[in-house]
Amino acid sequence: MARPGEARPAAAPMSTRQAARQVGILRAASELGAREGLASVQMHDVAKEAGVAIATLYRYFPSKPYLFLSVLEWHIEQFLGDRDRDRDRDREPGTARPRDPATEVADILVALTGKLLGSRLLASAVAVSSFTEYATGVPARIDIVERALGQRLLRLLARRGGADPATCRSRTRLLVYGWWGLFVAVLTEEISPEQGAADLRLAARLIVNG
Repeated sequence: MARPGEARPAAAPMSTRQAARQVGILRAASELGAREGLASVQMHDVAKEAGVAIATLYRYFPSKPYLFLSVLEWHIEQFLGDRDRDRDRDREPGTARPRDPATEVADILVALTGKLLGSRLLASAVAVSSFTEYATGVPARIDIVERALGQRLLRLLARRGGADPATCRSRTRLLVYGWWGLFVAVLTEEISPEQGAADLRLAARLIVNG
């Protein structure tokens, strides 16, 4: 079945089974992207790998850039969930102590960068897809503060106190956009991973404590 000529809004899963099918598609796209890179991955390859009809794939992900942008968000959600589970597992009872928000923000962004760069081909795929989707007008319906990373950083900024909600949201946007720019700079080898990490820690201190 050929791809529909006109992109339609992505459907949201309405049941546990549909949600599992959507995750299966994201996992399949991740594996193919990590092995072959964006240019070599076709939507029918993803559908075959995920074991779904091509119409089902396009129902949830209207285009390949949209799919890989969703892969990026899914990987961020997985990273944050794994980080929470590791923290809870390693924490000694009665020893929980709030960390400095700027340090926690920096640690999250540095670790996330390293995680995504674990597969250069997949990292390139999600980066290129992000640029493509944003150039087609997607920002009109995306608020990065409402995404998984934005929400995590916003909670950390709110914990620090001393700033009104609007300022916290502005700082969150600065952190996410700053992280993304440095992630791309490391991916394209404009700067080294070490310099990227140092810049992220400086940005976190300046934005969170500013």
